[in-house]
Amino acid sequence: STLVTAGVYLLIRFNLMLIDMFFLKFLLLLSGLTMFMAGISANYEFDLKKIIALSTLSQLGLMMSILSMGMPDLAFFHLLTHAMFKALLFMCAGVVIHMMNDIQDIRYMGGISFYIPLTSLCLNISNLALCGLPFLAGFYSKDLILEMVSMSNLNLMIFFLYYFSTGLTMFYTIRLLFYLMINDYNLMVIYNLYDEDYIMVKSMFMLLFMSLVVGSLLSWMIFSYPYMIYLPMSLKMMVIYVMLFGLLMGYLISNMKIYSINKFLMTYNLSNFLC
Repeated sequence: STLVTAGVYLLIRFNLMLIDMFFLKFLLLLSGLTMFMAGISANYEFDLKKIIALSTLSQLGLMMSILSMGMPDLAFFHLLTHAMFKALLFMCAGVVIHMMNDIQDIRYMGGISFYIPLTSLCLNISNLALCGLPFLAGFYSKDLILEMVSMSNLNLMIFFLYYFSTGLTMFYTIRLLFYLMINDYNLMVIYNLYDEDYIMVKSMFMLLFMSLVVGSLLSWMIFSYPYMIYLPMSLKMMVIYVMLFGLLMGYLISNMKIYSINKFLMTYNLSNFLC
């Protein structure tokens, strides 16, 4: 989680040299499209590590775009909070893959919360922090970023890319939750589940505590003065609306059993393109 954000950190350090360049407008467009593309292709992916890697790519696009709008402190804040829950997410995914005898395909998983409850708890909480569920770590940075985007005088395309990518984050999180937790145990032959690795669980609980408190803690500590945000009620609640819409869509699509092969073949070209 620190390695992939090294480039973002470098641009945060050098942001005074980049200020008022035309290059930043180009960067804003590219990073917004990066968020959008990573969110879409995470929804069509069946590899657990690829889904988490694509969600990291989406968050990197968020950091770069808010950086190119000239708010490096917000980008750094989101980088720190994102490092907490994404490291936790990678640890949980590693435990799950190791437990599944090195199978990464989420179609083989299911009912994992029945076998490894504490790891599943950490996985779900870090996923919800990634979505920006209120009062978890991701909410403080993500909500602030989206409100600053709502206040800025940018065009409708950037606005749409931001909010749609936020909805897509919720979408692939609910999809992951359905595949991993809700379904029955799908691995027909091998039955190699073991109990929790408590050395891992200790580390994960430290990260879990951090991803619960680090958002509010850092927002009190690193901002010398609070951001003045003046928005109408509809725009203020827009983040929550988009999250609820993504949750509903993820629930409906996951209940549709759209991953059964015949429905996938009905929109084969579109699915292939989006994947």
